[in-house]
Amino acid sequence: MKKYIVITATLLTCLATTGKAQEVIDDERKKIIFGAKAGANVSNVYDASGENFVADPKVGFAGGAFLCLPIGKYIGLQPELLFSQKGYQSTGTIGGVPYSDKRTTSYLDIPLQIQFKPAEFITFLGGVQYSYLMHQQDAYVFNGNFTAQDQAFKNDNPRKNIFGAVYGIDVNINHFVISGKACWDLMANQGNGTSTTPRYKNIWFQLTVGFRLYR
Repeated sequence: MKKYIVITATLLTCLATTGKAQEVIDDERKKIIFGAKAGANVSNVYDASGENFVADPKVGFAGGAFLCLPIGKYIGLQPELLFSQKGYQSTGTIGGVPYSDKRTTSYLDIPLQIQFKPAEFITFLGGVQYSYLMHQQDAYVFNGNFTAQDQAFKNDNPRKNIFGAVYGIDVNINHFVISGKACWDLMANQGNGTSTTPRYKNIWFQLTVGFRLYR
């Protein structure tokens, strides 16, 4: 009888240990994850200084790649590389003459975020972001005259290198992730704004859907 009791106890111990080890292995919070995402930005500007400058939000594309690097079960790092369209629509006056401007700015965004992972299905994010302005398009109406201007920027233009902040939440559903973020620039687009190009900072809300691969 003692022999069977010992065998039974040993088997139960092995099963419990195996189950616990399998649970640790299967916990995706401890895995390296990489993937791609795509979605949209709803952007605007704040801290604007100009003559009667009023800005309305604008919708643009957002998408790219991300990497999840676990530090532990509950903490990790998540760098991303994104193409991100921002901008605004504005109205105002110059010397008493009304104007309207629709600006689309295309950025390379590199957010570096800290993850807090209370459960496998949800991740909270917060961190800093570097943005490089690659292209800008303005559709401008002044005194009834319409003009459109495209401008590309060189790497040596320091005014196009902007740092910002970002926080958000990821909802993880198997290999898919739904991400929502709020982001804003901590630096103005330029040091000295003018009435035609007001000084401002970008602010945008981002919603994307992504696909994840585990390692």
